[in-house]
Amino acid sequence: MKTIKGMLAILALGITALLPLRWAQGLGRRLGRYFYRQGDSSRVYRTTRVNLLTCFPELSDQQQQQLIQQSLEQTGQSIAEMGMSWLWPVKRTLKVIRRVHNEALITEGIAKGKGVILIAPHLGNWEILNLYLSNRYTFTAMYKPPRQKQMDNLIKRMRARLGTDMAPANVQGVRKVMKALKRSEMVGILPDQEPDVGSGVFADFFGTPALTMSLLPQLAAQTGATVICGYAKRLDNAEGFDIYFSEAEADIALKDIVLATAAMNRSVECCVRELPAQYQWEYKRFNSRPEGAARVY
Repeated sequence: MKTIKGMLAILALGITALLPLRWAQGLGRRLGRYFYRQGDSSRVYRTTRVNLLTCFPELSDQQQQQLIQQSLEQTGQSIAEMGMSWLWPVKRTLKVIRRVHNEALITEGIAKGKGVILIAPHLGNWEILNLYLSNRYTFTAMYKPPRQKQMDNLIKRMRARLGTDMAPANVQGVRKVMKALKRSEMVGILPDQEPDVGSGVFADFFGTPALTMSLLPQLAAQTGATVICGYAKRLDNAEGFDIYFSEAEADIALKDIVLATAAMNRSVECCVRELPAQYQWEYKRFNSRPEGAARVY
């Protein structure tokens, strides 16, 4: 069954890769509207709704529904863009990047000699961000391998087209990341998914405790690397993407892991507030709960 799912996913990627960006995004918006019309019968809708109610309780019912629909349309576009991100020729894909903001944070960090850690939330199109960075820097990206082997092979091959070194989220991957930072290179970590049991602590995210990886703050404390945030914003009317970099909170390098992970989550939250509709709200970020706390989902 996993093999069949993997083959179907690759087939879908191939089909969407044949489409111009405008058509692919239009298809993605329609997919998102389908999820929205399904309401609570759709897991994607339910999870998005609960996450937005949890993180933005100050919004009115009308504002909540508007953001839910916008988020699902953006999620659909992220799915439909994967063919473009992975299968288009590299030069063609890079042409969809329009402007890059605050890239000096990277070059200044590398010049300090202790490497750069990129916090890359699931915001906008992170595959475009990866491609841009690997085209300009020696870049190591940590990732969690998917269950389907065909998809894992495709991910490693496509993300490594410009030399990105892929580091799996295990002991061997951590060693690879440490070596890259010692060489004053850049590493990228997506920090906003639940870690394995024993690999994280609870820290507030939009005011709600979320099981949060401790690896990134530990790397920052051990290496003294510069920590920045980055994301690729999807522009309206299929105009492409703008890439943004910003400084992470300094407390992310504290040895107190509770304070450090809280600073990391605030750094992610700051990015998400700039672009709330383009965040991956369909993921169950608050699935694990502190002892005695009520379930969110």
